[in-house]
Amino acid sequence: MRCFASALLALCLGVCAPAFIFAAPAPGAKLGHQPLTKSGAKISFDADHYLTFGFDKPPKLGMAIMKVEIFSSDGKRDTSFTVKGDADMPSMRGAHSAGEKAYSLSAKGIYLMPVRLVMPGDWEVSFTVSKKGKAVYRGAYLFDL
Repeated sequence: MRCFASALLALCLGVCAPAFIFAAPAPGAKLGHQPLTKSGAKISFDADHYLTFGFDKPPKLGMAIMKVEIFSSDGKRDTSFTVKGDADMPSMRGAHSAGEKAYSLSAKGIYLMPVRLVMPGDWEVSFTVSKKGKAVYRGAYLFDL
């Protein structure tokens, strides 16, 4: 009986375990971030503000610049926020991440972050908008290169 139980356990582990152990989740937006697919769109994140985002030019291999612009509801640029972000490949999460960095604020009031795109495939640029240390919006732009 002990031999049969051992054989049954081995069979179950050999047949059933790989489906549970090796199943990878489908690539998607970073946990806790709103998936974004259309750059340039106005995205309201509170009653008084909206943002737009996108690359300064169509992304290609090499260095690209991600822009985030924040406006008050009356259309005036608001630079009182902090924006931090990262870039990575969802299908290879962590392999090409540069780590979270603060976006730089340009003289025109645009938040900018250089993004190093090292290979073709699925990419994600994530960003967190904060005010006085509290996150008010999290977004992740998913695109293919």
